Amino acid sequence: MWVLLLTGCDTTSIDEIFDGIPTIETFFPTEGSIGTEITVKGSNLDDVVSASIGEVQAELVEKISDTQLKIRVSGHAQSGKIALKNSLGTAESDTIFTVTYPAPSVLNQSIPDEVEMGNKLLINGSHMNVISKALFTAEGQTSGHEAEVISLSDNEIVVKVPYVESDKATLTFSYFNGTEQATTEPIKMFVIKRYQPVISTVEFPQVTVGDVFTLKGSYLNKINELKIAGVSCVITSQTENSLQFVVPTSDTFKDGLNYLPLTMIYFEGVESKVITEAFKVYVPYLYTWKDVKIWGQGRDVENLTSFFSPETGIAYANSAWRELDAISFKYQNATCSAKNVPAVTESEYNSVVPYFFFSGASAGTLQINSPAGSNSQLRNFYMINNSADQYRVTGAKANCYGTPCLSFVYLDPSKSANNELIGKIKNGSLQTIDEHNFPIDVSGNKVGGIDISGARQSVNNSIFAPGIFSVGTNKNADIDAYIMVIYYDYRGQSTNPAEHIRRIGFIHIKNIDFRLYNNTKAPSSSSVTFDMYWMKHNYK
Repeated sequence: MWVLLLTGCDTTSIDEIFDGIPTIETFFPTEGSIGTEITVKGSNLDDVVSASIGEVQAELVEKISDTQLKIRVSGHAQSGKIALKNSLGTAESDTIFTVTYPAPSVLNQSIPDEVEMGNKLLINGSHMNVISKALFTAEGQTSGHEAEVISLSDNEIVVKVPYVESDKATLTFSYFNGTEQATTEPIKMFVIKRYQPVISTVEFPQVTVGDVFTLKGSYLNKINELKIAGVSCVITSQTENSLQFVVPTSDTFKDGLNYLPLTMIYFEGVESKVITEAFKVYVPYLYTWKDVKIWGQGRDVENLTSFFSPETGIAYANSAWRELDAISFKYQNATCSAKNVPAVTESEYNSVVPYFFFSGASAGTLQINSPAGSNSQLRNFYMINNSADQYRVTGAKANCYGTPCLSFVYLDPSKSANNELIGKIKNGSLQTIDEHNFPIDVSGNKVGGIDISGARQSVNNSIFAPGIFSVGTNKNADIDAYIMVIYYDYRGQSTNPAEHIRRIGFIHIKNIDFRLYNNTKAPSSSSVTFDMYWMKHNYK
């Protein structure tokens, strides 16, 4: 091939550059077994893309220069001419390379008496590079487990000892004998150190979902997974002698006390053992979320996390709102036909989990809000600390009703029914929120004996924290206020607030960091810390 090279503006020169098919002048050695490296000398070898021996593909090992490269004899190779190929053509050697098929030979003195599962094992010998597989077969078994080959050369092989079923096993090698895959005679019987995990913990007290439980024992670092009645547990810490895990929750667990099998899975998931058949897991009859903290919509707060769902227990970042309430973002102001009355289908309404938020009004009050209570609230929340309209969660200056319909009732402790309920929340005896313990009295506008006739789509701090905060003044204060949360079904809130109730729950407000936004009277940079108690099952 001739290539014309133009250089400079006034002069022209011609250089001859020749790119051709490969040529093979010599190769060495002229015979060898599988795994043998062959040095080939010739020309135009830089651009070689493949090699073969006797029409069986060989491995390109190294291109040393344009006149020298190395190839390796691959498995199932046959004697024949060496061929090298580039984009312009293929060259063959004048003479053949003779493939030999020796069996691997092991130096017995290199074999240890004991090996540990998962550890590396070095075995010396000759013709070891012909090995294609290393199989460990447990005593009494007819099939073996293939070991990972770490490295391989003519005089040694390094493998990772695989899982085997018992503490004794033999090792065999597989290799190509020129006709088929052959297997060596079993190498001597190894003692396999399996180091099964052993649990020394004997007492299993009652636990609640979400608790962290500690197991003691030996070789606990071999455990790959723990399951309670088939449900995987999150392992939080793990050493040889100690393991901690979180007791999971699952829809398959019934409310109340469950006696469930606790199982450990080990040896890369191959073996398992039941630790106890009666692991006592208590599932509360209500969701309890402790020390939740969310912020108002102020764009100068350190954490733009403003939306909380009592159903999931998640405090959602403002940037997640469009996924949290995809129906509202899709329809914008058309989500409601009136305050707390949806204008979407039942399935669309049910696809959004209930959530609420706190916001700071310009009048100087902090209030809890239903997403569907106002079409001008959500547009005040921003996804990042920036005042630009495109960063509003709803879109630029967009009015937007949220989808879920909620109302709130401040539990005035001066009323006996409220005070009794507040006492149960304080002393931890509120164990159940269901239709039996909190029946709905539609005609009396009551739920569980609590008067809800004054249910509102928002309640502000002058109601749930009277006299504590002043308009225009920053203040951090501990609060002890209780609010009933009512979540309505797809029909929303009617004129009778005791109709269409889907679930209820209770908020215990514990702390408010009352902070003003940008030196205004609006406390929209405030944070609220609270506990949440929420009904697990819908009213029937």
